[in-house]
Amino acid sequence: MFSLLLSHGLFAVAGMPDQSRQKELRHLLKHDCGSCHGMSLKGGLGPALTIEALAGKAKSYLLRTILDGRPGTPMPPWKGILSEAEATWLVGVLIEGKGSDER
Repeated sequence: MFSLLLSHGLFAVAGMPDQSRQKELRHLLKHDCGSCHGMSLKGGLGPALTIEALAGKAKSYLLRTILDGRPGTPMPPWKGILSEAEATWLVGVLIEGKGSDER
């Protein structure tokens, strides 16, 4: 049953952050992630997080990068700050090219 829910995207909807938390996550994306990846997420100390830069990267790879960081790089782990559902939501925002939207 779990895999059925996951394969149809229903699990992600059930764990989706509420609108207030989404606003906080967008702020985090712009200001915290943007401090390394560039305020418009086009790159800086860290790589670009644009739709073009993320094309072809597996969602699971992006999720693990957010939660676990990248050893040997400046990318820190966020699992103590973000839940898996929140990180999954951020991955969705980024791969849809909505990471630098002002909302």
